[in-house]
Amino acid sequence: MDTKMEPVEIFAGSTWEAEMVKSLLENEGIAGFLLNEAGTVFPFEITENGTAAVKVMVSDIDAEASRKVVSDYKSNSDRLERND
Repeated sequence: MDTKMEPVEIFAGSTWEAEMVKSLLENEGIAGFLLNEAGTVFPFEITENGTAAVKVMVSDIDAEASRKVVSDYKSNSDRLERND
């Protein structure tokens, strides 16, 4: 049985946001990697601060658990922004 794992994008944002999400995933035991970290810029992948979006990639096997971590991160970020 061939169980080839495929990478899945679960988040895209600024470099520091992507690093934060990757760290949160690692805390949950989920391995991930960053794509476009070196600054490859495509016009449709520009973040609101003008830099290329950095994508967080995980194995398709971990995608569902990863999306929960990302959802919690976004929820907490939104809550902090509303309190500013």
